[in-house]
Amino acid sequence: MKSNFEFLNRYWETLAKIGETAESYLYNDPNACIYKLGMFAERLVQEIFANERLTEPDDYDNTHANRIKILKREGLIERGGKIDDILYSLRTKRNDAVHKYENSVDTAKSLLIMAYRLAVWFMEVYGDYTFQAPEFIMPQNEPIPDYESIIKGLEEQLAKATEAKPTMTATDGLSFKERVDKSAEVIESMELTEAETRIIIDDQLRKYGWEVDTNNLRYSKGTRPQKGRNLAIAEFPTDSTVTKGGYADYALFVGLKLVAIIEAKKASIDIPAVIDYQCKDYARMIKSEHSEYVIKEWNGYKVPFVFATNGRKYLKQIEQKSGIWFLDLRDGVNTPKALQGWFSPDGLMEMLDKDIVTANQTLQNTPYDLLRDPDGLNLREYQIRAIEAAENAIICGKKTALLSMATGTGKTRTILGMIYRFIKSNRFKRILFLVDRTALGEQASDVFKEVKIEDLMTLDEIYNIKGLDEKNIDKETKIHIATVQSLVKRLIYSEDDTMPSVSDYDLIVVDEAHRGYTLDKELSDDEMLYRNQEDYISKYRTVIEYFDAVKIALTATPALHTTEIFGKPVFTYSYREAVIDGYLVDHDAPHDIHTKLRDNGIEYKKGETLAIYDPNTGEILNSDELEDDMKFEIDKFNKDIITENFNIAVFEEIAMDFNPDGEGKTLIYAVDDAHADLIVKILKDIYSKYGIDNDVVKKITGSIEGGNKKKILEAIRQFKNESYPKIVVTVDLLTTGIDVPEIVNLVFMRRIKSRILFEQMLGRATRLCNKIHKDHFEIYDPVGVYETLEPVSNMKPVTPNPKTTFEDLLNGLKVVEKDKQAYQLNLIIAKLQRKSRRISAKAQEQFAYLTGGKDLMAFAKELNGSNVENSVKRALECSEAFAVLDKDKTHRKRPIVIDDHEDEIISHERGYGDATKPEDYIESFKKFILENINEINALKIICTKPSELTRETLKELKMELDRHNFTEKQLNTAWNEMTNEDIVADIIAFVRQQAIGSALVSHETRVKNAFAKLKQNHKFNKIQLDWLKRIEKVMLEETVFDEQMLEQGAFKNNGGFKGIDRRFEGHLHEVIMELNQYLYDDGGNVA
Repeated sequence: MKSNFEFLNRYWETLAKIGETAESYLYNDPNACIYKLGMFAERLVQEIFANERLTEPDDYDNTHANRIKILKREGLIERGGKIDDILYSLRTKRNDAVHKYENSVDTAKSLLIMAYRLAVWFMEVYGDYTFQAPEFIMPQNEPIPDYESIIKGLEEQLAKATEAKPTMTATDGLSFKERVDKSAEVIESMELTEAETRIIIDDQLRKYGWEVDTNNLRYSKGTRPQKGRNLAIAEFPTDSTVTKGGYADYALFVGLKLVAIIEAKKASIDIPAVIDYQCKDYARMIKSEHSEYVIKEWNGYKVPFVFATNGRKYLKQIEQKSGIWFLDLRDGVNTPKALQGWFSPDGLMEMLDKDIVTANQTLQNTPYDLLRDPDGLNLREYQIRAIEAAENAIICGKKTALLSMATGTGKTRTILGMIYRFIKSNRFKRILFLVDRTALGEQASDVFKEVKIEDLMTLDEIYNIKGLDEKNIDKETKIHIATVQSLVKRLIYSEDDTMPSVSDYDLIVVDEAHRGYTLDKELSDDEMLYRNQEDYISKYRTVIEYFDAVKIALTATPALHTTEIFGKPVFTYSYREAVIDGYLVDHDAPHDIHTKLRDNGIEYKKGETLAIYDPNTGEILNSDELEDDMKFEIDKFNKDIITENFNIAVFEEIAMDFNPDGEGKTLIYAVDDAHADLIVKILKDIYSKYGIDNDVVKKITGSIEGGNKKKILEAIRQFKNESYPKIVVTVDLLTTGIDVPEIVNLVFMRRIKSRILFEQMLGRATRLCNKIHKDHFEIYDPVGVYETLEPVSNMKPVTPNPKTTFEDLLNGLKVVEKDKQAYQLNLIIAKLQRKSRRISAKAQEQFAYLTGGKDLMAFAKELNGSNVENSVKRALECSEAFAVLDKDKTHRKRPIVIDDHEDEIISHERGYGDATKPEDYIESFKKFILENINEINALKIICTKPSELTRETLKELKMELDRHNFTEKQLNTAWNEMTNEDIVADIIAFVRQQAIGSALVSHETRVKNAFAKLKQNHKFNKIQLDWLKRIEKVMLEETVFDEQMLEQGAFKNNGGFKGIDRRFEGHLHEVIMELNQYLYDDGGNVA
């Protein structure tokens, strides 16, 4: 009989021979057959590597599993797709053949069909797109004359096989995208039998902790539930008459408990209907002889959970025909849902034990007092409201909740309080705290270990917490801190024999959920897991949606993809609101610094030569004479052109503002690592003249200490906790999520277009720091950041290294109008010329092979020298060669111009938004007040009856003023610049001064004068004076004092308003009203 694999001889004789050898072993030695089929799959993967010209892993890592992982990463096979499943089954069964002796003819037959399908897919994608596969014919179990010599001959031929090499086939010249499209087409038409599907489901269940073997662990072969074993028993009999014999494909047992039924179908069947018609009936019709395995009955069902699947990866587009569908039969209101993986035995038992109704009631009935405890978490009211909003969303049945809280408002503490309540109430069993950076995970871990929460114990002391270095969880684990990257590796690129269960976590808390707004920077090894920003978001979403869990996300700046995943925020607390409430500090009017080079650019005239630095070789070379004038604008500074004199001019102007002898710290944002080094050098040179220790300045980027993560974290901790360094220069490491409250200066030496990213960067300096009496922070802007910021509504991710690919340009060439094809060709030619300077030897070789022996410059010359029509045709014919260039990741850095033009400061002024001068800012404020005094109720109260002003009314006014860019800090700075008077007045004083001509006095003076008048007009006893002293201390920090203030903090602990009123013999209300009148005894004429 002719081998089913004979068609492979056309291009791949070795593959065909391995397939034929496997067939020969089928009946006489099924274990050897299975081994050979695994060998067939491995050789096929090597052939793909050869034809795609992929680099194999290093010797130690050059395993079959790792090669498959690379194919998935390259997008050549789909994770969890049919080819991935087939390769996994053939690989793991081969391992069983080596270590366990797998002797099932039935298993070998199923694997033989799967290997044949793999061969057909390979032929159609890499051999001949028009190939029509012959029908598979199962070898017959007939005596083979001279069997031993045939086998010996086949084995000898295999022993002589050479390594896989690129092969010329009928598909040569077709693009990567065309191959991927063809692959999808072939896979879509591939229908696995139920037996094949069972093999795949067996493999899947095994990864999740079930003992399973469709062909051996069958009820008919005597397999029965046993204590201590988690068995998936195949062909389990029931009394159902829905199908012949009433056999359920699998019954899942945890020990002696029947916990679930699984029905497996071939790929073309709609899955949800299977649950309604078969699974439910099986669950009702459990045989009486199996009653000992039944846990209890739920509305007639004797099994709590049912599953139906066709082994196919879940795809939203074909939802009904993919995924693992699950139904909890214990409550009739539950509906079937698609899962992306299986429950583990522990997961199903935990689900059985969970009582959501009781847990929700416990949560609702538990007061928040513990979270307010000054000796514990000491949460603020807005943090309590955030937790309450998340809890209400979950109690109402929502599966997601987004909390938007400004940077610096204590998201981590809020998370801690929320997690504690969820675990304490038993609402959730195990929580995944997901971060996208190791530093953020370490920071959260520190908080969990340090902050006392109950009975002077930390969360870490109360519950079992697994950290970043621990990937495996156990039953006792309550909280697991992990990075997105670590889970991407485990869920998407793993070739391990175990998988995280979809039930491992029932709540995922995502910190910094806006991520995806990255800086323009070189990608780290972890980030190379993602092809681009869209790919990052896709994989980020895959991780979040994999687990059958409720998701709560926190962010300061919700991005478009954030709301798409988690919905609109259920709670919002903005930066401006936090500033107005006094929980964050405001920035002063930014320092707008202009130099001659910033304003005029750097110009080179025709005929001049440039000094060019090649960062790849370290050489400085002179360019040819310029054929035309050339100009570099500010956005190219320190990126395309190193202009040391610009940096020197800027820092000589502002370096002493940082006051390295003082208490505050400074964070400087540089363009890249080399620019950061330059800034550090300049600052050390400046400070050395004053005898200041050079350790005061330090660079902290992802490159320090060779990229060692522990060393980087140590450097961040040193910046946060030690006196030195005072000044840190970074690129992207300290942009989000890192808390250093002592930062009082931010310097932008690079432009940022994304407002979301800009706000995150500002957030590094917004935190209160009572230790250094911080009341604001400064922004230095020598590069015009504010000129280029995108509007708030523009929430597009900033793509890392945004470059148009050759594929993009070729696609454009296909659709562009004929009269514009020449321009598109010029773009391709220019990119070829640029790429020729930074291409790997391997890519160069592949490109030449695919273009008929031409290197990049020769090919560019050919395109340039031919007419447009021929060049377009030639370029499109060589799309495969261009795909090689797109995949070539040489990471060579481009040459940079070194400039020595002199520079000098032209101006250093504050920026007041649209107002250019401080007097303009004050004048526009006055205009706003006078135009709105009768429209905004709070303005009218301030000008006519200020003693009746409440904190809530004042907050509304501050928010309205803030929307028009009028802030207390900037008004004070503008007034001080304009008059040279050093006054710190509050917003009420400014409103009254501009509206009714009141004297402008500082808030401190106003409060002290009011208390002096009060004491002068009344005789208070010692107890009352002591309380007045406490009230005065609070009023110095607050703009308005009302009776509500006495129901908070230490006042509340002493009985609140009622308790303190008794000390004043029932006259406290009158005292407060009189005090407020004195506060505004500042002259002025009310119209």
